[in-house]
Amino acid sequence: MKLEDLLGDGLRALFCIGINDDFFRAPPEEKKIVGAALKAAFDDLEGRFGVRVLGTFDDDLLQCGSAQGFPFISYILADIPDFESAVAVTNCLREPAGDATLSRYVTIQSRIGHPLFFGAK
Repeated sequence: MKLEDLLGDGLRALFCIGINDDFFRAPPEEKKIVGAALKAAFDDLEGRFGVRVLGTFDDDLLQCGSAQGFPFISYILADIPDFESAVAVTNCLREPAGDATLSRYVTIQSRIGHPLFFGAK
């Protein structure tokens, strides 16, 4: 039996994004390259992977410096069609950013669950 079959209300993912020290050590021009690469890597997640973004959260105003674990700096909450789509979003950080991959600068952890049976959907 597939995980999707056990979770009748569908799957939801929380993509937890942190910033590595290499980003903060990078010169301004390199940071611009990383920013553009991040924007491109996470563009049109629904069209590319069937991942419907429900909301995002960025804590960069109250948190300064690297965040490679909880609490992360940024989050994306999304409805996902299957486990493989969460893997595909995670793999976005394996995309090039200048001479390195995005994972040199940014970390991601993905949590998969399902919508709560109470509260907002």
